[in-house]
Amino acid sequence: MSDASKSNRPFGACAPNAAQRAVISAAHNSGLKRGAFRPWLSRLIDLMGPGPIDAQYQGASFRLHHLESGTERGALFNPDYNLPELDFLRERTPRGGTFVDVGANVGTYAVPLAKHVGPEGRVIAIEPHPVSSARLAFNARASNLGNLSLVAAAAGDIDGELMIETDGGNLGASHVSETGGIRVPAKRLTTILDTNGVTRIDTLKIDVEGYEDRVLTGFFRDSNKALWPKAVAIEHLERQAWLRDCIADMIGLGYAVAGKTRSNTLLVLR
Repeated sequence: MSDASKSNRPFGACAPNAAQRAVISAAHNSGLKRGAFRPWLSRLIDLMGPGPIDAQYQGASFRLHHLESGTERGALFNPDYNLPELDFLRERTPRGGTFVDVGANVGTYAVPLAKHVGPEGRVIAIEPHPVSSARLAFNARASNLGNLSLVAAAAGDIDGELMIETDGGNLGASHVSETGGIRVPAKRLTTILDTNGVTRIDTLKIDVEGYEDRVLTGFFRDSNKALWPKAVAIEHLERQAWLRDCIADMIGLGYAVAGKTRSNTLLVLR
């Protein structure tokens, strides 16, 4: 059976076999969960049974296509993957609150936060890549979520279209590029929020591979302060690609740095 056929089967149909479970458990309980070992582990368990793996991550259900996505490998082999950022966001998002995920990938933030806020809360998950957004939609269904709204578009500085380029070895590293091979709808963040009736944001996470400033500069310029998120996790790994230092801009607008991880800067509105 092809990977595509397996992807369409109900959650649980891709449960790991005994040998795969042993390898995944060994990773969870040792230093093998670190990033340097995860590609090797991914190839190993694929030899034991090719295809995606159905697993639990941060209290939610995921079908993880680990061979082609660093994010999905992280969620499969490391139960603490992105845990500092997730804890920061969960601590600041109340039950019934609103979380916005810009660059949601397959939902490793959006789906656990949707479980956290409960049925009275809301999650807006923005993901332009058609493969990643389809996987996110599957994970939301597998986790029985009715409070997650998926926006299959790129957040940016225009309402129109953008091109995205896919990294074949790591789907999660897809990024906006003038030479990209996939044309996707693009929307300003204010447009997305207005369309979805969002009038307040408790927390926001943004990871769009060096395009964060184009999303945030226009948002803070054009939106009412009442709409500004109370806390933000922003990936800073590609900040050399920014046209403006949007973290410095946010600090100038009244945000304070509450912490940093290897990948993200964590800010709170004072």
